[in-house]
This record gives sequence, structure tokens and C-alpha cells, in this order.
Amino acid sequence: MELGVGQARVVFERWQLELVAECRVARLGTIAADGRARLVPVCYAVVGGSVVIAVDEKPKGGGRLARLRDIARDPRVTMLVDRYEDDWTRLAWVRIEGRAAVQERGEEHPAALEALRARYPQYREMRIEKLPLIVITPERVVGWRWGARG
Repeated sequence: MELGVGQARVVFERWQLELVAECRVARLGTIAADGRARLVPVCYAVVGGSVVIAVDEKPKGGGRLARLRDIARDPRVTMLVDRYEDDWTRLAWVRIEGRAAVQERGEEHPAALEALRARYPQYREMRIEKLPLIVITPERVVGWRWGARG
């Protein structure tokens, strides 16, 4: 299966897509103004060839979110999806590297809103169409799972 658009299409192995679909949270990495990595947990959905992340109505500090400022300055991002279990034969992770864009209003991407609301019932009660969406175009995927040779 491929994700991405145009020449940036990335081929995912079946197990990688299954892990991305199974997991409910990922960590989004952006690059802060001083060059440090900045990580935050995010809810996400795969829509077409992209990964979409909502900025929701949960309480946050004042002002524009750091991740949105980071993406505006440098669109390179990394998203890590991982599964940890005490049964280590189930360990796995997928890292999606790509470029992100911020759509200032979710209504610009109705398929993303539909996918996010289907995946996370909490979004059905939120006005995420009025809030920004982060849209990631994958450029590279790396993954590991127990028992895989690499």
C-alpha cells in the first residue's frame, strides 16, 4: 500500500498499515526554532495518501500551538506509532517521516473530519471544522517488529 502524493509516494508494508490503523495515539515530532525536537501525543487518521491530525478543543495554553508554529517555519515532521506490550513478541513501531502543512480550518478537508470523527467519537461533539488541521504527506517510512529481520 502506498501513502503520499505525486512523486513522494511511500510504500508501506501490510503490517505497518495494520499497526497504524490499530494504534490510537502517535507522537508527532516537529523542529523547534532552536533546532530541538519537540514531541507531542496526537490523535490521527489516514485519509487518501495523507495522515491528518486535528487541533481539537481540549484545554491548551494561550496562543498558537508550538507545533503549528514549528510546521509554519519548517514543515519536516516525524510521526511515531508504536505498540508496547509485556509480551515482547508483539512489540512494533512505525515511523513516518514527511512534510506537514497546516490547513487553518478543518472544513477545508471534509474527508479528514469524517475520518477523524469515525475513529474518535469524542470529535463528534467538537467543532473541529473551525480549527486547524495538520496534514502530513509521507516521504519515508521505517518500521520494526519483533521477529523481523533487518
